[in-house]
Amino acid sequence: MSERQVPALAGTEPAAGTAPGDAGADSAGAGMPAPQAVQVPAIELSGVVKEFHSRGEVVAAVRGIDLQIREGEFFSLLGPSGCGKTTTMRMIAGFEEPTSGSIRLQGQDVTGIAPNKRDVNMVFQSYALFPHMSVFENVAFGLRRKHVAKPEITRRVGEMLDIVDLAGRGERRPRELSGGQQQRVALARALVNSPRALLLDEPLGALDLKLRQAMQVELKRIQREVGITFVYVTHDQNEALTMSDRIAVMNDGIIEHLGSPREIYEHPKTRFVAGFIGTSNLLTGTVARVDGDRAVIELNQDERIIVPVHEVSVHTGQALELTVRPEKIELSAAAPSGAGCRLRGTVTEVVYLGTSTNFSVTTTAGADVVIFQQNSASASSAAARGDSVWLSWNPQHSYPIG
Repeated sequence: MSERQVPALAGTEPAAGTAPGDAGADSAGAGMPAPQAVQVPAIELSGVVKEFHSRGEVVAAVRGIDLQIREGEFFSLLGPSGCGKTTTMRMIAGFEEPTSGSIRLQGQDVTGIAPNKRDVNMVFQSYALFPHMSVFENVAFGLRRKHVAKPEITRRVGEMLDIVDLAGRGERRPRELSGGQQQRVALARALVNSPRALLLDEPLGALDLKLRQAMQVELKRIQREVGITFVYVTHDQNEALTMSDRIAVMNDGIIEHLGSPREIYEHPKTRFVAGFIGTSNLLTGTVARVDGDRAVIELNQDERIIVPVHEVSVHTGQALELTVRPEKIELSAAAPSGAGCRLRGTVTEVVYLGTSTNFSVTTTAGADVVIFQQNSASASSAAARGDSVWLSWNPQHSYPIG
């Protein structure tokens, strides 16, 4: 496959008020280092609130969001239906205006500015392609409205179709393409105008699971190649974890956790985030003692949970809530050795999933725990319903909530 030619997109032009070719050496003075440029966020929300009036009541969809999205970042707004993520995106696009607060794009306050005056494009779940136009004409539509010269249109559309792996399909109609190919056309049409940011509102929701997973990888590849800021709205946790540089997990109009996929999955800050991102076991116990930066919960002489608490303050006798992921737990018939976490329980359910087996275990303390065990050649457990088992895990995988 030939090397793709990536078009010059946002971020390649000099900043406003800077003459082309001016490197700042003269103003810095001879022998003096040039001042470091301050990285302006691609998108910045400050104290953004959005309220709707419904049947005489005020409904707060977004309740005071402060957020900075970096230039060239793949950023996801993740949360359940009604959490405010789509409203937030629509305010960035200009389709909704905040009740209070401000929105800046590349440092410019765009609060109150019409959508067509903002240098962003949006891709929806419904591709909204023109059925009577060819793929080429669909992608070229925005350029023609801007009266771009015909040779430039041909060049830019060709480059963009190459990036989305649709080279050679420019003369086809949308009905002659698969759902995934139609989504790529919608992406190409949004990107060909070189926006400073691309907003994507659950664009893969209409695709089947296998195609959806393939498109997740393709979207990340396309974002890397074009190098612009993507803001992605989804309720699919795996989708966000797969593609994002950072994720904002939203709930009830606020951001509960902002961080990298690994940070959010491994160390959720709240009970909601722990339960919403993947599957998590939420456990509660009373601290028997604190050994340095570890709290020890002792259920009896043989059972204990050890929790690193260097980031939180705990004391003896305090009720402590923690989370541990199912894949971090080992299941065995014999009592585990070592000084790690260990609980006893009874297997209540076994579900074979091909690549893994899921076990549901009720502990002696009455907690329901889920364990994911990979079906590898070295997998040793063959527990069945009703079996008495031991659960064990490394204390570093216990994470306190709150």
